[in-house]
Amino acid sequence: MKLAFIFDRKLPSPAIRGGAIQVLIDGIVPYLKKHHKITIFSITDPELPEKEMRNGIKYIRIPPGNYFREVARVLAKKEFDLIHVLNRPDQLTYLKGFAPKSKFVLSLHNERLSKSSISAKHGNEVIRSAKKIITISRFLKKSVVKRFPGAKKKLVTVYSGVDLSRFTPIWSADAIKIRNQVREKYGIGPEKKVILFVGRLIKKKGPHVLIEAMKHVIEKHPDAVLVISGGKYYSDNRTTGYIESLHALAKPIEEHIRFTQFIPSDEIPHHYLIADIFACSSQWREPAGRIHYEAMAAGIPIVTTRRGGIPEIVKHMENGWVINDFKNPVAFAEAINHMFDFPEEAKQMARNGRKQVEQNFQFSEVAQNLELVYCKAANIQQGGRRDGTSTSL
Repeated sequence: MKLAFIFDRKLPSPAIRGGAIQVLIDGIVPYLKKHHKITIFSITDPELPEKEMRNGIKYIRIPPGNYFREVARVLAKKEFDLIHVLNRPDQLTYLKGFAPKSKFVLSLHNERLSKSSISAKHGNEVIRSAKKIITISRFLKKSVVKRFPGAKKKLVTVYSGVDLSRFTPIWSADAIKIRNQVREKYGIGPEKKVILFVGRLIKKKGPHVLIEAMKHVIEKHPDAVLVISGGKYYSDNRTTGYIESLHALAKPIEEHIRFTQFIPSDEIPHHYLIADIFACSSQWREPAGRIHYEAMAAGIPIVTTRRGGIPEIVKHMENGWVINDFKNPVAFAEAINHMFDFPEEAKQMARNGRKQVEQNFQFSEVAQNLELVYCKAANIQQGGRRDGTSTSL
């Protein structure tokens, strides 16, 4: 089957600038290319050619200014069995007009079919045009059905995942050396207790709540350090008013706070090993958050919030601590202090998390689940042609 993936116009593919969706596709295409011919459309980048074959995948990169118009022009000249539009429902019907013979699948990675994102008329047109609609959590699926009940039969949830070969669990012998090296880079001694935040430095991600929580944590654990890793946007370390406010908030306890800026995706697996606890302070209806899969893969106990799809991944007191009172810094401090006070309990949560990833959230399984959706959408037997005979393209 000839497959095309069409990204947003913000980040390139592969994920050299980060991006949860880009990382996901990087993880699954090595498996999908065994049976399908794949073309990926993304924006241009100074470090990438406009066209290339890379590891058996064709990449077509287009300047962001006229991105979707140029993608449509290419679609009109090429023929694909199935086109997967990632997180841009507003563009699906437009693109389908240029590729009427292709089947379209839409994936939603946040609430792009909400009232604030798309009109009811346009949303219904999108739903009619898509053969299948993939959501990365049941939370997203429910939110779509609530507004568009007619979409129910087309919706399917496929969770994200990780490449476990890239993540060394914290309890392995190799991890200790890596952990000490990364800590040394940021001037953090091996005796320190480290809480790690990874994400964009925006208010809805809640790093300000963690800084406030640290004022309570260090009263009980004066050797604790909060490491805040991220920038304004993926690979964008320009300052903002909010980022300035974070530094000002951290000033009174600055010896307990480290800002690392954006961490490239190829460094992320080792970066998690700096931590004793991974903290997600999400204040918005987080669809799922791939950082949870990554922290579990690294064997780091998790403190997170009961927002959006997160509780589908992290179960309270099983593979992490899930906070209900997510705006309250004291609630975070209590969870973090509990993890530090009962390290064996925290280690068991971490081992449970790693096991969960091993069983359910590897990219090989994600690829298999997505391939099943694609083949149903295109009326093709999984791994085969329309006539049901096996093929490898």
